Amino acid sequence: MKFVLGLIFGFGLGVAAGLLLAPQSGEATRAQLSEQGIQLSSGAFNDQIRARAQEALIQGRELYSRTKTELNDRYTRAKSGSEF
Repeated sequence: MKFVLGLIFGFGLGVAAGLLLAPQSGEATRAQLSEQGIQLSSGAFNDQIRARAQEALIQGRELYSRTKTELNDRYTRAKSGSEF
């Protein structure tokens, strides 16, 4: 019970601190969030995410291929009794 009360109290303090220390008014914040929402729904942002995901996939495949080759080489050497 004490934990839940502490959690609620901490949450309230965090909200209060956020409101007091906010760098802009609530109206400006809402306008900024609305603009960012429009940008998120636009195709340009989705294209950027898609391009980054494709690049990460290519890098992951290259890393997988190099690692697989290296592990196969080490396995073959270990199987034949050679030192690393």
